[in-house]
This record gives sequence, structure tokens and C-alpha cells, in this order.
Amino acid sequence: MVTLVPMSAEAWDRWLVASIRGYAEEKVKVGAWTADEGQARSEREFAELLPGGRATTGHHFRSIVDESGAAVGILWFGPSREIGRGTCFIWDFEIAPEARGKGYGRAALEALEPVARELGYDAIGLHVFGDNEVARNLYRSSGYVETDVQMRKRLG
Repeated sequence: MVTLVPMSAEAWDRWLVASIRGYAEEKVKVGAWTADEGQARSEREFAELLPGGRATTGHHFRSIVDESGAAVGILWFGPSREIGRGTCFIWDFEIAPEARGKGYGRAALEALEPVARELGYDAIGLHVFGDNEVARNLYRSSGYVETDVQMRKRLG
């Protein structure tokens, strides 16, 4: 149903800007960061994770492409610790809003499995924000189990 093709340089540039902004917005929305610090903290985290940018060793950036050749989403995956050992981590995964609910997310997760195995991983992990029930349900129904749950209560 989908294929995972390497992101073009142009797609990567667009994705990077949007992903840094989106990550900052999510962290602010859940109360982990303040609005004043969000963008700068997100930029720092991306710079630490991707010191070589698109060429950072072990990290893979894919466009999720449907049967017609149209890009319907993105997938960034790579090591959680050691390249090719243990868990391959999904750092970013998004299906375009207009393509959601059509099975592309599930298909992309399935397409990632043989790729991760070929790279030497024996598991796939990810992080999902607690308020994202749609994504959490997709992951659960795709065989992912929650391993850690953090909770927070705002005072005042």
C-alpha cells in the first residue's frame, strides 16, 4: 500500500522546519515547556540529535508514498542508542492531514519492520504525546505496547 523512499533534499528542508516547530508546539501544549522557550529548545534538541543534519549516521528520513506515487507522510527513524542494536526508534512520524484515516499510517509502520530488521534492530520504539489518542490507538492496534507513562497535574 505504501513505500518508504528517501526524502529529497527539498522535502527534508520543509520537514525539518515544520517538525521543529510542531515539536515545540506539542511540548508547550502539554505543559512541558513555556511558549517563550519552546522554539529555541526544540531547535537545540534537533541539533543535538542530528549533528550531521540529513547525513547524521544511522538516521533515516523517508517519504511515505502511496500507490500513485504521491507523498502521504514522513518517517524519521534511527537508533535510540547504538546503531543496529536493540531498538530502532521512530523519531518522527506523520501522515498528511488529508491522507489520514485511509490506512497509510498502519501500512507505513508495517513497511518499517523489514527495514529495521535489515538494519540489525530487534525492536521498534517510539514516543507519543499522552493526549494523542488517535496515534496511541494506531500504535496499540499495530502491536506496540506502552512501556512507560508519565503523568502531570498542573497546580493553580
